[in-house]
Amino acid sequence: MYEAVFRVAGGGAYAEATDDTDTTIELWCNDHRDLLHVSGRGADAVLDEVRDTVGVSEHLRQGEELVLVTSECLTAYLEHNVEAYLADQGCLLVPPLTYTEGAKLARVLALDAESLSNVYAAMAEDYAVTVESKREIQSVTPDAPLLTVDAVLPALSARQREVFLTAYEMGYYELPRETSTEAIADAVGVSRRTAEEHLRRAEKKLTDALVEFL
Repeated sequence: MYEAVFRVAGGGAYAEATDDTDTTIELWCNDHRDLLHVSGRGADAVLDEVRDTVGVSEHLRQGEELVLVTSECLTAYLEHNVEAYLADQGCLLVPPLTYTEGAKLARVLALDAESLSNVYAAMAEDYAVTVESKREIQSVTPDAPLLTVDAVLPALSARQREVFLTAYEMGYYELPRETSTEAIADAVGVSRRTAEEHLRRAEKKLTDALVEFL
């Protein structure tokens, strides 16, 4: 069995709602409604976008996190959706769909590598698509088919990932600390305050995921 993660640029209201923001949307869908988990300072903008697009049935807020249930399923408003491309090749979408930085990330399973290649080729005719990762899965168990590092760790935005990795490489987490947030900001070309914000958000996501896993 094979697994790939495709990044599809654009492709609808949810992706557009995360463009130029630090906001991430995770989506679970059935045949009539979507459930969305929204995190980041752009949660209100996402809520407004969803209201205008498919409507909101219910929502709960906690700080900068938002969980909402839509009135209708977004797929009813799309001429092309990920599921249609996968169905043609007998592939399976692993929820949730993740939207970040104006794109959606689709995690796909297939019995053979050729099916994944065919899905990529079909989507690339309509969208700008890149392959974030692709690998063969050696073993699968019915109750935990994808217990991998990717399944445990949260999705960081590109900038959060860049700042966090830069901090690590520059010795920010060494004892004693070998660099400062000001030096990290200079290395990635942002203000110190912006670098610290990205670093805090990355650390919180990673810590929350680790604590939940433990």
